[in-house]
Amino acid sequence: MTRIRSVTVYCSSSRAVAPVYFDAARNLGREIAVAGWALVYGGNNIGLMDAVACAYRSAGGKVIGITPQLMLDEGIADPACAELVVTSTMRERKALLEARGDAFVALPGGMGTFEEFFEILVGRMLGYHAKPIVLLNVSGYYDPLIRMIDHGIEQSFIKPKAREAFCVTTSVGEAIEYLKRHPPGRDGAGGTSAEPSARE
Repeated sequence: MTRIRSVTVYCSSSRAVAPVYFDAARNLGREIAVAGWALVYGGNNIGLMDAVACAYRSAGGKVIGITPQLMLDEGIADPACAELVVTSTMRERKALLEARGDAFVALPGGMGTFEEFFEILVGRMLGYHAKPIVLLNVSGYYDPLIRMIDHGIEQSFIKPKAREAFCVTTSVGEAIEYLKRHPPGRDGAGGTSAEPSARE
């Protein structure tokens, strides 16, 4: 059976977010390392991106960072990555983040994280990949987004199968256990939410 070898993490580059989000990012980095999976992420040393990568390294892992030349030029690329891939565009970066990951976890983030999450979600719904996707809903951050997806389903703009294409968890431990149960290529990679009241 195919197993997870690497996890792509999408998250914020903001330094201004609440400590609870940094705690979740550090916990996720550590737990991915403990699971023996490679960490693939956006390759920058700021915000939650820095927190998840540093925690992963502290637990003995070797980070794979993928960042565009624009951000390298801005001086925010992570020089401590075991492998730092520099792309010419954001679109190329997103394609490599998808290709290098066997599974995906979206920590709380802003517009870029939303874009990455929805692109990977639509790809799964269209059958371009069968990799598990987790939306890590720390402190209810994603509650409004989940309600919007439900509203889109109710109004027939979004197909009901969107509910089964990703999993919502409220803790890092739940996210890790979900990924262990749903290796890439397994049918039904959506599964039940750890927070059913938010999605039903």
